[in-house]
Amino acid sequence: MKEISDLDLPEEIKYTQDHEWAKQSDNSTVTIGINDYAQDQLGEIVFVELPEVGKTLSQKEEFGTVESVKAVSEIYMPISGQVTAVNSALEDAPELVNQSCYDNGWLIKVTPSDLSQMDDLLDKTAYLDMLKG
Repeated sequence: MKEISDLDLPEEIKYTQDHEWAKQSDNSTVTIGINDYAQDQLGEIVFVELPEVGKTLSQKEEFGTVESVKAVSEIYMPISGQVTAVNSALEDAPELVNQSCYDNGWLIKVTPSDLSQMDDLLDKTAYLDMLKG
């Protein structure tokens, strides 16, 4: 397990209290995944279940699961939106979430229905403060 000071938490990404991340790449796309803390806590990830492209989901709604050798964890939507892409590489290589949770290990991309919900998420400082309790 990593120390909190060793976590990779990029500044340009927003975080949830449930350890998902969301990154806005333009006004029409937000990429979502689980963050470095979550993948570290879960350990070796062996399976990822994701929604179908085209599915519309609400903020805080469960959209999938991540299974590790330790546990199965639900994943929740940081913002409301329609799924426009799923990371199909995770079907054959779920360990990408452990190796590169923000790059090759992203989970889904959505077209947000309310981009202002990004303001509800935590920045790096607020997320770290939450982890420290």
